[in-house]
Amino acid sequence: MTNNESSKVAIVTGGSRGVGAATAKLLASKGWNVTITCTSSMEDANEVVKECEQFGVESLAIKADVSENKDCVETVEKTLEKWGRIDSLVNNAGTTKFVFNHADLDGLDADDFLHIYKVNVVGPFQMVKACKDTLMKSENPSVVNISSIAGIKGIGSSLAYASSKGALNTMTKSMARNLGPIRVNAICPGFIQGEWLRKGMGDELYNAAKDNLTSSTPLKLTVTPEQVALGIYNFIEISTVVTGETMLMDGGHHLII
Repeated sequence: MTNNESSKVAIVTGGSRGVGAATAKLLASKGWNVTITCTSSMEDANEVVKECEQFGVESLAIKADVSENKDCVETVEKTLEKWGRIDSLVNNAGTTKFVFNHADLDGLDADDFLHIYKVNVVGPFQMVKACKDTLMKSENPSVVNISSIAGIKGIGSSLAYASSKGALNTMTKSMARNLGPIRVNAICPGFIQGEWLRKGMGDELYNAAKDNLTSSTPLKLTVTPEQVALGIYNFIEISTVVTGETMLMDGGHHLII
């Protein structure tokens, strides 16, 4: 255990890129020590650690697959070994299979559903389970699940993805009702600018979707990872009387019929 144990500690899964990386860096800028996990991009994760530590805090990168319970347990154990506390968990790790036409039922099979659910729903459950006892010792314990507008509107990268995010939203409410004083909330972003969507959609479809949303949503925008990170931070540190909520961050996309 280090001498920096008085600082608050967060675990951010899927923290090597996008929303996870932005969240880790924002928390670090506020004085938090941060553990980030990733499944493959350890080079990116280590770069995020360096950026976090520029704020004078400590950070830890762990290769872990949240769909594997042993990896969740080990992530918590390594975090406690380093700092002796956990104050917040951000369940950001997620996956999908890109089948944008939800009528194309042949584009998915049972294995696709099971894999997506194992990462997007079972993974957050296992992380909360592994963190629960330690979170209970915090003065302001919180869990933020990163969901999606897909789970609200039944849209998005695939039918399986939308279904998993709907399940995550329901689990958020159930956990909030039953795990107090741990506050459990969810963020539901719309189209998030960045390489994850660009890679999955391809440049042409990505740019077309971004342009369409920028012109059609009430706020005329699509969100950035940094903007989503601010919403996460709000749930962690500012809105301390809020639990069981799903906050849509989509420029009003959910209002479009």
